[in-house]
Amino acid sequence: MKIVVLAGGISTERDVSLSTGRMIYQALRKNGHRVILLDSFLGYQGEDAERAFEVEKDWAGQVEGVKEVNPDLEQIKAMRPDFKQNFFGPNVIRLCQEADIVFMALHGGDGENGKIQAYFDLMGITYTGTDYVSSAMAMDKNIAKEMFRANGVPTPEGFQLSRGQNHPCPSFPCVVKASCGGSSVGVSIAHNEQEYEQALAEGFKYDPEVVVEKYIKGREFSVGVIGGKALPIIEIAPKVGFYDYKNKYQAGSAVETCPAQISPEKTAEMQQIAEKVFQVLRLKNYARMDFMMEEGTGKLYCLEANTLPGMTPTSLLPQEAQAIGMSFEQLCEKIIEISLESRKEASC
Repeated sequence: MKIVVLAGGISTERDVSLSTGRMIYQALRKNGHRVILLDSFLGYQGEDAERAFEVEKDWAGQVEGVKEVNPDLEQIKAMRPDFKQNFFGPNVIRLCQEADIVFMALHGGDGENGKIQAYFDLMGITYTGTDYVSSAMAMDKNIAKEMFRANGVPTPEGFQLSRGQNHPCPSFPCVVKASCGGSSVGVSIAHNEQEYEQALAEGFKYDPEVVVEKYIKGREFSVGVIGGKALPIIEIAPKVGFYDYKNKYQAGSAVETCPAQISPEKTAEMQQIAEKVFQVLRLKNYARMDFMMEEGTGKLYCLEANTLPGMTPTSLLPQEAQAIGMSFEQLCEKIIEISLESRKEASC
């Protein structure tokens, strides 16, 4: 098949996306596909753009690993002075239309808020992952939590704040999150009023709305769901601090155990909740749910759903798939397979 791996963009998770894209690109090349790794924002302007799928080119050669700090997005935007008139870079849409499927390797606002999925639907472009409606619901943490509460999914108590609003934290510690952020960008734990004000300021740097929620002390887990069926659970234990941007993407920053060492009963309970979240948010094809297990009580809380989980060297979903004997290359093929089936069913 001819496949575009769409990555990059101008979200705070740009570097993560490029690393994900590189891994997927290399896997699909090994599987024998004709593949292009394409930056959704910068596009492709080579003289051979008209025959990009036929050109022997190392599309992944210039993609670096994920750095410890967020990318300089203003520097990236300066490379495309026309970006306010057209988000997509040169030849992006043409090459996506030419492909049999677009493998979505975008993360954050660019790829997970549903806007690109909606555009692709209008243009008749087939892509991996869930659709625009479920993308939008899952990306907005406040909407997702409202859906959780309405459908009996356990989630930490909290409230939403818009920039300019003032609402005291009812108890400390609490967690402040940018409503539509990802990779723990714009997430802080506040232990007192001063830290709370700092956390709000940090969150509002990335989004006009934030979610403030009860801090759950305990063990952190993640559960991938493919085709509505939960994978083995992975436990994440950061060596220092919490599972923030650095600990997620710098190798060796966290201890990850899969399958997680918890009881069969808790395993089944968490997997059932993950599958329920998949249904509640109307997700399609695959996703990953994040959980906390409260210290002392053992109560489970679902924090959020990730509609385009990372596929970097340290990412969780590939580790979970590996636990059932599915290689990275097989995982990529499975995602393509179920996405094509979903698209076919939707068109009937």
